[in-house]
Amino acid sequence: MSVVSQVILKADDELRYPTNGELTSLTQFFQTGQQRVRIATTLAENEKKIVEQASKRLWQKRPDFISPGGNAYGQRQRAQCLRDFGWYLRLATYGVLAGDKEPIEKIGIIGAREMYNALGVPMPGMAESIVCLKEASLALLSQEDATAAAPYFDYIIQAMS
Repeated sequence: MSVVSQVILKADDELRYPTNGELTSLTQFFQTGQQRVRIATTLAENEKKIVEQASKRLWQKRPDFISPGGNAYGQRQRAQCLRDFGWYLRLATYGVLAGDKEPIEKIGIIGAREMYNALGVPMPGMAESIVCLKEASLALLSQEDATAAAPYFDYIIQAMS
């Protein structure tokens, strides 16, 4: 849900007009719109490159993941890991576009820990993989854009920790 929807729904629930503070938050949201779209566009257009770089870094840091007995050993398991990289990149992008971490929580974090635990995927490894995804993503952005995007990756990392 976007900041705009949140403000409107909260005001409506309380049978009032948006407050000056809420209107100020909307102004700030609109002022950062071009930046949020620019970040999302860069990440979306470079998904393949980001996923390749992030997975390469992860396999270098943790070769045990792709060794016999590792969670990413074998073509099928590795493909699933790459699929998940893309999925988490999209989640971070949704957060950036919304200017809020709520889409990340509602769409992707709730239940993810339980699913990975049930599959025997080590959560520290998941957190480490998102760190690699963050690094590969932020490397393509300007310093200002990277600073704006980083908290969304950090939110996912924290949820996986």
